Amino acid sequence: MKLPRGRLRKSRVVTDPREPLADVLDRTVTGYAVFESQDSLLLDADGRGVVTFADGVPVVAYHTGTDRGGPPALADLAVPGPYHVSVFELDGDDLDTVHGVEDLRIPPGMPAERLAGDPALADSTRRAAPDERTTQAATDADGDHGAVEAFLDDEAKIEAIKQQARTEAKERAAEWGLPES
Repeated sequence: MKLPRGRLRKSRVVTDPREPLADVLDRTVTGYAVFESQDSLLLDADGRGVVTFADGVPVVAYHTGTDRGGPPALADLAVPGPYHVSVFELDGDDLDTVHGVEDLRIPPGMPAERLAGDPALADSTRRAAPDERTTQAATDADGDHGAVEAFLDDEAKIEAIKQQARTEAKERAAEWGLPES
């Protein structure tokens, strides 16, 4: 997916993707956000997630490491944070071509649900979306389990999450003075 270079609005590390998603919605940004997970930052893992927005509402998702778009791209991005997030503004006309690619499109509330785990933000996003997007999203969501299935099929991602959980549990046990088993 090729996007023109936008005007950088914000670039920072966040522990929760809710923050940039809410900010983009509040400011009705048209453009895109690039999400780089901690794996990409620390382990030199491949790929970034890109989510585009029209007036603050997510339209398209793409993951550069897996070359997948739409809901599966969000599944590829749904890993433990922190994330480095860069938000770029563009004119709406610059996004028309990519927003027309059906395989990349996502329901408006899906990033808030899948990345941030925030149903309230997802509802706010759906309310801000144009009527034709929410109608289509409801139809798509009825039969869409693609992101969950894609995530569950990614054994490496599941193993990485398990390993991170083990490491964090050992660190906490050491902090609390519990014996290692």
